[in-house]
Amino acid sequence: MFVVKGKNLIIAGVLLLACIAGAVCIGAMNRPNESVAAAEIKVVIDAGHGGIDGGVVGAKTGVKESELNLAVAKKLAKHFENAGVDAVLTRKNAAGLYGAAAGNLKRKDMQARRDIILKEKPTLVISVHMNKYPVSSRRGAQVFFDESDEQGKRLAECVQKSFNDMEEAARQYSALKGDYYILNSHPYPACIAECGFLSNPEDEALLVTEVYQEKIAYAIFKGAIDYLSEATSYAKFPDRAEWV
Repeated sequence: MFVVKGKNLIIAGVLLLACIAGAVCIGAMNRPNESVAAAEIKVVIDAGHGGIDGGVVGAKTGVKESELNLAVAKKLAKHFENAGVDAVLTRKNAAGLYGAAAGNLKRKDMQARRDIILKEKPTLVISVHMNKYPVSSRRGAQVFFDESDEQGKRLAECVQKSFNDMEEAARQYSALKGDYYILNSHPYPACIAECGFLSNPEDEALLVTEVYQEKIAYAIFKGAIDYLSEATSYAKFPDRAEWV
């Protein structure tokens, strides 16, 4: 099993303490009549798909994207929890979030994810997915952000850099803008972390292993900590009525 080395944990801890201090200061400046506690830092982790929507399927193993998303999301949540950060999972099991609803189940599922985000009022949102491409040679982890969200863009850039720094990185990607509901249906900094291509044999072979899932989860965690350490998260406090 992949184990995070002590040095990395120390670095992450130092960065986290720095980001908490910075977030408190910036939050206080943005909200002069309120005291902002470090405990307000919260991350919503969205495991994409679920239930009848399995997402893309592995070309060799037939593994469902939804299963891998949940596995990585749970490992990511554990990293945040171990660092003292409140992590909320939108999906905790194989089921979708549409419940007993009829009609457009995909819409109901996505609206339920949005409602969780709006309820939790997180510092940031990370949606975990697996990718697919018609050309099987394309591989590697890539991150997306909403073009109207400067904080989300910076979050995506930090996570992308962390992906690019992995020894298994197939190539150096740039974070890309994307028009996705999980990014633009709420006012909080958010990114989609596409952890690899299930259409690529090499990526698939890695992603089905718990060892690599742990490495991917830690890379996302480290990128998020790097983003938080810049103390920019609290620069975007939504007050607009339409988000309520």
